[in-house]
Amino acid sequence: MLEPAYQADVVIVGAGVAGLSAAHRLTSAGVTTAVLEAAPCVGGRMTTEKVDGFRLDRIGQLLSTAYPELRLTPGLDALVLRPFAPGVLLHSDGRHHRAAPPPNAGGARGALHAVRALAGAPAKGRTALRPASVPKAGATAPLGTAVDQARLGAALTRIANTPVERLLARPELPAGQALAARGVPARTIDGFLRPLLAALLCDPELTTSSRCADLALRAFAAGRLCVPEGGAEVLPELLAQTLPPGTVHTGVRATSISTTSVTTAEHGEIRCRAVLIATDARPAAELLPGLRVPDFHPVTVVHHTTDEPPATGAALLLDADRGGPVAHTAVISRVDPSRAPAGRTLVSSTVLGPPPSDLDTAVRMHLSRLYGTSTRRWETLAVHHTVEAVPAMRPPHDLRRPVRLLAGLYVCGDHRDTSTVQGALHSAHRASAAILADLGVAGSLHAADPLPTARAA
Repeated sequence: MLEPAYQADVVIVGAGVAGLSAAHRLTSAGVTTAVLEAAPCVGGRMTTEKVDGFRLDRIGQLLSTAYPELRLTPGLDALVLRPFAPGVLLHSDGRHHRAAPPPNAGGARGALHAVRALAGAPAKGRTALRPASVPKAGATAPLGTAVDQARLGAALTRIANTPVERLLARPELPAGQALAARGVPARTIDGFLRPLLAALLCDPELTTSSRCADLALRAFAAGRLCVPEGGAEVLPELLAQTLPPGTVHTGVRATSISTTSVTTAEHGEIRCRAVLIATDARPAAELLPGLRVPDFHPVTVVHHTTDEPPATGAALLLDADRGGPVAHTAVISRVDPSRAPAGRTLVSSTVLGPPPSDLDTAVRMHLSRLYGTSTRRWETLAVHHTVEAVPAMRPPHDLRRPVRLLAGLYVCGDHRDTSTVQGALHSAHRASAAILADLGVAGSLHAADPLPTARAA
């Protein structure tokens, strides 16, 4: 049993990426910290299942190389990001249309060239994709004519160079309404921006705050979409492993909190100077009655393996036609070979919203059309359905929701910022800064005693 007299400067409840990254900032400042996690392992929603040598993400949120917190968060120096092929592939009218910026053309110029390069390069069956070319005036692609594409390219160029605070000061509407109000053609919204933002925000109806959508587009224009090498769980595991030994304790469930203590189900009371709640929104509200619980976007990820990989390479394939349950899909083993055994192929596909009752059949039929190949012999490895996968960010949405509730009591997580990994890490950055300011960064009151029966991560 945990010693009731045990004390730490800060107790963090929750060992997802927000809690773990906050722990790094606090311990780096010399503040003794104990992280309590009710589950047997760290990671929260960022978990990866292992099946016959495959590594299968449960939610599979996309990251961007342009996320600042991936560079700023202590403990992530060894994180390896595996980028998708530049841009995206759009499936429309039985054809693949590729957005591919020139090599080494990153940033805003890359975004501009990517949009201008969208064209109807056919990729049916197992035919290799041809380099896309700029369509002639009057030709149509998923986002309209060459003029439409040039206008969108200019808009992405501007957004890539706009400071974040200026984006957050823009008038706020649901993303779909905001895009229309800015004069973006309906064909551009439905053919390109809707499937892209659905992949980034898990919101195919574009009800998300336009400010959140602008941040997502900014990251897309300024960086590359990517995944962590080895699966989503690698990110929280790396954070946990690089904390001081004895910081993280799994299998410890908090039942109540105050500004100076945390009471646990089986390990007594832990006294402290401050408490940071870093759980998902619903368990956070159970510990902090009155805390707002948002709506959520449900996400289902279906993983298949096949001996004959589709010819889309490492591209992220989006369905511009909304012709089935799959919002986006990728041959993820081409993006990150460590996710599949040698010689095997892993295809991971995401379904947004409530899944159909005949999920496996519907997904296979849709993937057959998207990839232009038979999926009859594909083997289903796993189906992961998460009802509360991604917090909804409908307007009005406070992207800087307070993390300091009162002196000694703080909260962080993607429900306090944007519902992305960047948002979770950024909220932890804000919360740890508030704690250090309130504590005066005076250093530890005492050395932490050992936790005899809590398991260190």
